[in-house]
Amino acid sequence: MSASHTLYLIRHPRPLIAPGVCYGRLDVAAEDPLPIAAALRALLPAGAPVWSSPLQRCRLLAGHLHPQPRVDERLQEIDFGDWEGRAWDDIPRQEIDAWAADLLYYTPPGGESPARLSARVNAFLAELPPGAHIIVTHAGIIRTLHSRASGQPLEKVLQQPAAAYGSLTRMVLPPGD
Repeated sequence: MSASHTLYLIRHPRPLIAPGVCYGRLDVAAEDPLPIAAALRALLPAGAPVWSSPLQRCRLLAGHLHPQPRVDERLQEIDFGDWEGRAWDDIPRQEIDAWAADLLYYTPPGGESPARLSARVNAFLAELPPGAHIIVTHAGIIRTLHSRASGQPLEKVLQQPAAAYGSLTRMVLPPGD
């Protein structure tokens, strides 16, 4: 039987983008990561590896937590495809309605579904050695991992509020997960 994973999930700092804009995979700048890193250091296990999404809003914070964070593409936010960089109000109503009707499997044009995001997160976890890991990532990844750790359906977790910017969520995935 395999050992458990203790994950210290950190959401990136607040992005510097206008409110109401869909930004999933856009590589936008974020607020200064230094104060967040300083506040979190005492809460994190010494010597644990730090993993990061390749997007700068995560990568820069990870670099303040560890001199050599490990960057993994699978930790990127969901790809909203053609919606990226557009105001939510400018996305056709019928596309938003289709998404709301099928939160798990709807794929925005040119993007990916939450089910596909979940598959890549599961692939990342399958390669993660047991033990403590610090992961600097996005709300979609944190929600996916919350679903897995809690046993709640992903569709339900997707409707819950997102983790706050710069926040830390600790979770344990039991052996075999």
